[in-house]
Amino acid sequence: ETFDGRERRYVDYPISDLLHMMGKASRQAIDSSGRCVILCHTPKKEHLKKLLYDPLPVESHLDHYLHDHLNSEIVTKTIGSMQDAVDYITWTFLYRRLSKNPNYYGLQGTSNVHLSEHLSEMVETILADLEESKCCQMDDEGDVSPLNLGMIAAYYYVQYTTIELIASSVTAKTKTRGVMEILSAASEFASLPIRYGEEKALRILARKAKYPIPNSAQFHDSNTKALVLLQTHFTRASISTDMRNDQQRILGESINLIQAIVDVISSNGWLKPALAAMELSQMVVQGLWSKDNALKQIPHFSQDIIDRCEAYGGEEPIESVFDILSLDDDVRNDLLRLPDDKMADVAVFCNSYPNIDVSFNVVDPEDVAAGDPVEVRVKLERDIDDEDMDDEELSQLGVVSAPLYPKEKKEGWWVVIGDTTTNTLYSLKRVSLQQTQNVKLEFMAPEEAGDYSLTLFCMSDSYLGCDQEYEIPLSVAVADSDSDTNDDESDDE
Repeated sequence: ETFDGRERRYVDYPISDLLHMMGKASRQAIDSSGRCVILCHTPKKEHLKKLLYDPLPVESHLDHYLHDHLNSEIVTKTIGSMQDAVDYITWTFLYRRLSKNPNYYGLQGTSNVHLSEHLSEMVETILADLEESKCCQMDDEGDVSPLNLGMIAAYYYVQYTTIELIASSVTAKTKTRGVMEILSAASEFASLPIRYGEEKALRILARKAKYPIPNSAQFHDSNTKALVLLQTHFTRASISTDMRNDQQRILGESINLIQAIVDVISSNGWLKPALAAMELSQMVVQGLWSKDNALKQIPHFSQDIIDRCEAYGGEEPIESVFDILSLDDDVRNDLLRLPDDKMADVAVFCNSYPNIDVSFNVVDPEDVAAGDPVEVRVKLERDIDDEDMDDEELSQLGVVSAPLYPKEKKEGWWVVIGDTTTNTLYSLKRVSLQQTQNVKLEFMAPEEAGDYSLTLFCMSDSYLGCDQEYEIPLSVAVADSDSDTNDDESDDE
């Protein structure tokens, strides 16, 4: 038996898990035999013997995950109608097993009529769910077409229930805390295990959290666990090995989900919530709160070292990673007081920390009228001395130095144009950057003529303290009305 935190009781191990554990009873190519001992309740003995000695049938679970499969195929135009969806299922292992084991799949019979009715009902239910979550739309003739939310879910491999939750939860006033709660409520985290005793441990961790856990939260719920472990990651608190493994799983899946959240927010044209989600991405990768000192993301930088850096009385205060790089060696060694191996880690991080030059220009700024398309060309260029770098070092450009993030990650940058006074996001693009990247942003000018002060943001998805923003002055002229145009044409005649 194993403890199931969601049901708050002990449950039998799945037979597949028992078979997996029995398979570990001998070492491959070393032992000629193995022995497995199963200790169980006497009435269960015969039942277990039958399950372990008889062949275990392999059944399809596609019907439990078919919503996301069909959504992806709708987005790629493989499925364009209900009939296409039914035809798609007939090519799957699920279809082969329906007639072989009808009771397992809830069929009333094995005839072609029963199969056809079951498939039609399944497809109709799934497409209705996708339509309700605004991932696709279906007309009266049964034709299906993708919607924006469905495209985002398919692109980022996000479950349709998660994308529906994101779209219904974000608002124009959502801040970092709200984005974090939306992230932790994702369906992807619903399968996180709750082990015996973890409920109490989560309550203790929650008391030390920066943001209080909602009153409605249940500590035997996987999504509450995800929220607690995210905050624990940002405060760098110590946790058990099992919870550390769960935390790494949460972090590994969070970046994709945050990128999906940014896309949903940008579809609504909200600037500040999008910037908050981008900051959350930096927090996840570096394991810090956004308001923490940026020096804290450097490996081995304790609070004592940061205090010495803040108290440094040099010509320039030490506030960023670039300031650490600009120090003389003897001054740096006196401030850090780290052994050589740890200094090497500091050097690796500082050398990989991005120093990006941003330049931009508005195409034909004097010809912009209300409601006209506006084009802004942005160039991102990494400030490096590539003559002193070999091919291997050049290939490693853009690889993020993040000791607390469980996967290797490449730098990503969001280039955003918005109006901070009205909280309006005009254009957004996410790009990767190795040495140079050119970005073209297009958006429609405001409907009212006048002088506007827009802002260009260059936001990292991995590092704190290296974001940049620039003012873009934009003069919007009065648009030529149709009536004026018609009058001009009549005068010419």
